[in-house]
Amino acid sequence: MASINLIESFTEFKEAENIDRPTLMKVLEDVFKTLLRKKYGSDENFDVIVNTEKGDLEIFRRRTVVEDGEVEDENAQIAYTEATAIEKDLEIGEELYEEVEILDFGRRAILAAKQTLSARIGDLKKNILVKKYADKAGEIVTGEVYQVWKKEVLLLDDEGNELILPKAEQIPTDYFKKGENVRAVVKKVEMKNNAPLIILSRTHPSFLAKLLEIEVPEIFDGLIVIKKIVREPGERAKVAVESYDDRIDPVGACVGMKGSRIHGIVRELRNENIDIINYTTNIQLLIQRSLTPARISRMEVDMENKYASVYLNPDQVSLAIGKKGVNIKLACELTGFEIDVFRDEQQEQAEFDIDLEEFSDEIEEWIIDELKRIGCDTARSVLELTTEELVRRSDLEEETVQDVRRILQEEFDKE
Repeated sequence: MASINLIESFTEFKEAENIDRPTLMKVLEDVFKTLLRKKYGSDENFDVIVNTEKGDLEIFRRRTVVEDGEVEDENAQIAYTEATAIEKDLEIGEELYEEVEILDFGRRAILAAKQTLSARIGDLKKNILVKKYADKAGEIVTGEVYQVWKKEVLLLDDEGNELILPKAEQIPTDYFKKGENVRAVVKKVEMKNNAPLIILSRTHPSFLAKLLEIEVPEIFDGLIVIKKIVREPGERAKVAVESYDDRIDPVGACVGMKGSRIHGIVRELRNENIDIINYTTNIQLLIQRSLTPARISRMEVDMENKYASVYLNPDQVSLAIGKKGVNIKLACELTGFEIDVFRDEQQEQAEFDIDLEEFSDEIEEWIIDELKRIGCDTARSVLELTTEELVRRSDLEEETVQDVRRILQEEFDKE
């Protein structure tokens, strides 16, 4: 058989594209059967034998020997005289196997076949790449920065495949240099202009989930489950976790000794604050935990409309809302409730309590000492008790108690 570039390249194709043998053989058979159909009108009586290891390809034509003059289909039958000229010992009804030389197809047909083969191999490579990364969806991959553009970064994996990290999928403070290794999660794989497009993300919640899985063995082993993650990339993230083992504290396990486990993740996410909270089906408790680091005084929850009014001390309101409203936004996403925060007026009034010593110019010292003896150190602690209660618990006259209460109340009225 003539040696041509097409045959010599079989093994190279297999090694370069890492395509399994059955698939490659099927492609080669299809390409040459197309040639056969063009030349002979049919490929039914042809056998294409491929040896991808050696780079050999043979084509055999099968025809049944018939009496001279009785040939009805030249592709399937051959006259006795013509057959015996090729192989002497043949009898009527037997089959003649005749090798077809590739050069018989002509130079142009061979070049066309080579182009078709290259195109089919290219399609196979694309399909293999798409399947490979489609199976990795949601998994972390590492790529080397090859090119940095305004709207995206081009990364290359270990095999030289192109991966795209769009600007929208980057943490706002991300900064990449050529040659740097970058970790991201596979967000989606799609075909664009007949080319595979592999989109990565560093902002998707699954990226944080996978980082936690890497750092926290209990999550990897399934002892701790991540119930939900919400993120404002580069700013703050909230992670609700639950333990299936009563002996394991899910929050402590995720944070690690002195924050050892969470620190690496925080650095990877460009100092994004991560709140790990213990998941619960108790909505009020979940809302309370979701507003970390703020401390709630009380709340009113409308389960039907998924709405919660949360009341906090004045100094806790800004913590609950967070920078640019990020904290309360994430709390709403985590709980599925619309949350409004309010100053707790009752608590706010309590902030303006006054020590009894401040009234020493209006109330005699011995009276203040007597009130302190029964546990009343501030003006509000005195006003919270009735006149009868104060008289009963102390050695003060009712008239004296009334005068003290009047003086204290007047001061609050001024405020």
